[in-house]
Amino acid sequence: MVAAPIIVPIVLLLLLVVFSLRIVTEYERLVVFFLGRFQIVKGPGLRMVIPGIQQATRVDLRVITMDVPSQDVISKDNVTVKVNAVLYFRVVDPERAIIQVEDYLNATSQLAQTTLRSVLGQHELDEMLSEREKMNADLQEIIDKQSDAWGIKVTNVEIKHVDLNENMIRAIAKQAEAERERRAKIIHAEGELQASEKLLAAANVISRNPQAMQLRYLQTLNDISTDKNTTTIVFPLPIDILKGMVPMKSEREDS
Repeated sequence: MVAAPIIVPIVLLLLLVVFSLRIVTEYERLVVFFLGRFQIVKGPGLRMVIPGIQQATRVDLRVITMDVPSQDVISKDNVTVKVNAVLYFRVVDPERAIIQVEDYLNATSQLAQTTLRSVLGQHELDEMLSEREKMNADLQEIIDKQSDAWGIKVTNVEIKHVDLNENMIRAIAKQAEAERERRAKIIHAEGELQASEKLLAAANVISRNPQAMQLRYLQTLNDISTDKNTTTIVFPLPIDILKGMVPMKSEREDS
């Protein structure tokens, strides 16, 4: 009977100690407040937080992957597109992440959405499609700078999709087709130019050497004779060839 008044306080003290213990993992921190005032940030291990007197909030220090919902963006050249992205960030200062902003996760998400619309709205559609790395760097720099006051470090921002309507997709396809046709015509014209230059050089060589013209003439006759066809071809015989053959015949008769 005498021991009962002693046992009750001991039991209550043990219960208080049990409920005061917190296990903090390696990637977490406890932001502790004492009677409403910031007291300390406790690291990993077995920690004690006295109920009713101290309040503690867990903060995860790992990199958080956050999807930025699709945003309607009007580009600089007045094209409406839907753009979504993914944001990678982590808390580097647990104290500021809890004290400076009510909900740092929601605040970071809203900041990413508004920044995505404002930054992409300063670029034309072609830049959105071809210069994605540059825009990713711009987004990362702006979001990181504005969220620094919350103790947050933005490590990377990646634009995932730029969705276009059907009319714009068809217009881009026509533009690409026209570009391919333009390149094909340029290549064809360059080929014609090079061929004409080679033909001109060959004509100059033949004009300086009449024997070369005769050899080319005979080569053409040989090519036609080997072709398997039944068409009769009337081919004019140059006088120069006959003149070259007459002296040869006269020499045989003299001999």
